[in-house]
Amino acid sequence: MRKRSLSDFRVLVVPGLNNSGPQHWQSRWQRLYPGFERVEQERWDVPALAVWSQRLREVLEVPVPLRKPILLVAHSFGCLTSVHSALIKDALPEDLVAGALLVAPADPEKFGVSTEVRACLPFPSILVGSLNDPWMAVHQALKWADVWGAEFVDAGALGHINAESRLGDWLYGQSLLKRLVQKVDVT
Repeated sequence: MRKRSLSDFRVLVVPGLNNSGPQHWQSRWQRLYPGFERVEQERWDVPALAVWSQRLREVLEVPVPLRKPILLVAHSFGCLTSVHSALIKDALPEDLVAGALLVAPADPEKFGVSTEVRACLPFPSILVGSLNDPWMAVHQALKWADVWGAEFVDAGALGHINAESRLGDWLYGQSLLKRLVQKVDVT
């Protein structure tokens, strides 16, 4: 049996509030992997969960020439968007999203959306948390990883795991994405 690789998947990059600038690891990954697609929001400055989730669902439903399982690579409020989209009953075909890498999620309680994202995800996921993230304390990240059924990975003290963290191409994050690929059960 052949080992799966990123090329076996459609990868959607789901940024957070204010999008991810050119030095953010998400943008750098898109340059490294030109096939990765960014989910664009109409208003990056207004974190409206229902609106952002609807936009993600629209992108997920776009027909592509080769239907591949989808991996979500989300950051901050993009994590909440990804989780919310996955939990809306009957919104998406069950097998459309194969897995999610949730990096430095924004705390749902800070945005008043805890009830909308409180359930186990229907696919494998890895939640990457930072010991000094201003948007989600590590104990909260552990709690939400448990709620979502995600594997928790402690990234150390990397702040919000964004451009200010100066991660460059964030090789460790890429290794976590490849680890997620191996966790996904694709038939």
